[in-house]
Amino acid sequence: MIRKPSRAVARIKRHKRIRNNINGTAQKPRLAVFRSNKHIYAQIINDEVGNTITAASTMEASVREKLEKTSDVEAARTVGEIVAKRAIEKGISTVVFDRGGYIYHGKVKALAEAAREAGLQF
Repeated sequence: MIRKPSRAVARIKRHKRIRNNINGTAQKPRLAVFRSNKHIYAQIINDEVGNTITAASTMEASVREKLEKTSDVEAARTVGEIVAKRAIEKGISTVVFDRGGYIYHGKVKALAEAAREAGLQF
């Protein structure tokens, strides 16, 4: 009998494979995306030092009050705009996009396109 791995395990495996090729530096940090069933999170990370430069998520009260739902594509767009604005305020204009093992579609794509429109380059 063939046993198919769970979707979560497959995503983690894909993410590890992606992370072998993607690394954030001080000049070009990594924009990491995490998506849960209820929320979406984005962080800009310097992997050389191992610290988060800036982050945004639908868990924040300021973001949540703008949104009707925290789990849709519109919420992802809002998080993308906010994380891009915060990065530009800190002097970061270029990043490496880490989709976290998720397919570049839907919420992940909306977050990435909103961040590009707000001024981040990747």
